[in-house]
Amino acid sequence: MKIDIIGDIHGCYDEFMALLTELGYRKGTKTYEHPEGRKLAFVGDLTDRGPASLKVVEAVSGLVLNRMAYYVPGNHCNKLYRFMLGNKVQHTHGLETTVAEFEMLSVKEQQKIKSSYITLYENAPLYQVLDNQKLIIAHAGIKREYIGQQSKKVKTFVLYGDITGEFHENGMPVRRDWAQQYDGKPWIVYGHTPVKEVRFVNRTANIDTGAVFGGKLTALRYPEMQPVSVPSSMPFVKEKFRELWD
Repeated sequence: MKIDIIGDIHGCYDEFMALLTELGYRKGTKTYEHPEGRKLAFVGDLTDRGPASLKVVEAVSGLVLNRMAYYVPGNHCNKLYRFMLGNKVQHTHGLETTVAEFEMLSVKEQQKIKSSYITLYENAPLYQVLDNQKLIIAHAGIKREYIGQQSKKVKTFVLYGDITGEFHENGMPVRRDWAQQYDGKPWIVYGHTPVKEVRFVNRTANIDTGAVFGGKLTALRYPEMQPVSVPSSMPFVKEKFRELWD
């Protein structure tokens, strides 16, 4: 099984298209295809903050519908899903940008994107277990003992990470570094917390390299475990990254 797993896109559609080209994908009759038969996977957080969230949704929905990609939801995906259902959610932390895009559409276009997104979200597993349990894709990661479970506690961990309920001065939630204690056999590939470079700890890889914060958009080629990145066109926001800087 050969998969290219893409980190948090957050509406950075141009970077997404550039990364597909860098990875060797070409536009086929229905969707993007790879000459070597590779497939794509997404760690969630397709939308919010970036300039073209709905174009990302359309592209990923088409890929998943045509069985060319795997997808798991992130916390931003969950919030957008609740918005699409008509639930009351706060238009903050980037959702306001996606809502603004949505409200500019015609009623017909709104119904189309809403239907595509709800279908994408409702058919997605909480986390993907692939390659005979050798690979797990989960938005914020997953503990070894949670693998195979679907409880509310597991859902919270997968969407938000190992949160403490406290916040850093920059507004980012305090999260325990669960990867340091991970001792499972499957590779866990995740995103959620922006880092300067792909972060390998034990058999885990954080591939959110902060595209929407001016870092880069990264894919991890599996089973090669080779990162492939394209630079971001967004303004650089150093304090949003977890990594220590020189």
